[in-house]
Amino acid sequence: MAQNSKIEWTESTWNPVTGCTKISAGCRNCYAERMALRLKAAGSPNYAKGFSVTLHEHALEIPLRWKRPRTIFVNSMSDLFHKDVPFDFIAKIFDVMRQASHHRFQILTKRSRRLLQLSSKLTWPENVWMGVTVENAECAFRIDHLRQTGAAIKFISFEPLLGSILDIGLEGIDWVIVGGESGPRARPMIPEWVIGIRDQCLGADVPFFFKQWGGVNKSKTGRVLDGRMWDQMPQQSKLTEEEEVNSGQCAGLLQHVESIRSRFSVFNRKVGCSGLYREFVTDGLKYRKLNCMHTEYARAASPAELMERIRRTLREIREDFNKREK
Repeated sequence: MAQNSKIEWTESTWNPVTGCTKISAGCRNCYAERMALRLKAAGSPNYAKGFSVTLHEHALEIPLRWKRPRTIFVNSMSDLFHKDVPFDFIAKIFDVMRQASHHRFQILTKRSRRLLQLSSKLTWPENVWMGVTVENAECAFRIDHLRQTGAAIKFISFEPLLGSILDIGLEGIDWVIVGGESGPRARPMIPEWVIGIRDQCLGADVPFFFKQWGGVNKSKTGRVLDGRMWDQMPQQSKLTEEEEVNSGQCAGLLQHVESIRSRFSVFNRKVGCSGLYREFVTDGLKYRKLNCMHTEYARAASPAELMERIRRTLREIREDFNKREK
């Protein structure tokens, strides 16, 4: 019901509700449906009903047991505002998010009409980010519904992006994600569609996050747009720089540092290359940087600069490491 996530814009997922039904074009090749049916076939008790909407009372308090602050995607395997999720259960989820104020919660829905209907009945904690999925111009009406909610952070996920969307109107929007469809039967995403949305975000000063080009094998198509990765995140004025560095995207990068470090250890044991660390120390102090990330905190002038320092170091090390593996 909860796990660390490979989704690029979050850290963990929490699923007090699972299951859904298709509502628009973006649902056609639903990854959550594929996963739920696979878990049912494997005998998972939480997916005994497959992809039918199921409430999991036992999963409600999971975020309260997580002590380290993290960014949590709520109901990656469902839609919180599905008609079969009772308002009382939605209210319970919001109450847990309110209590777990040390976390940031991200909610996405395609059911923006019900979101708008219930918004005034809900208490919106500052740590809850509310988003809508918009896959094409026909679904852009969801953005207007989102604007009318009481969420502190409002965001749009254009994934899977299935067509050009002009004149979005980003007033009141704090963040935009774009991604191509991935997996079997993935529909193509045209670069001009992505660039059009990116340019609208730049013009409106809205943080832009490019998740993936997608395709059958998304790892091959990558995440680079115009020669760089776009990992911009929304800012919350109430957060201090220290909180931003130690949670959310920065924390995710630091976790990645640990995974890189583990790979080096395995590589050393496998080929007996004990000099690898020394070579990294002598070649630009790359590995020493990995062991002194807290020193890097003090040197970085802002969370954005810290993130760029980490990315630059990881790129250098990853390139060198891949050469050695070949």
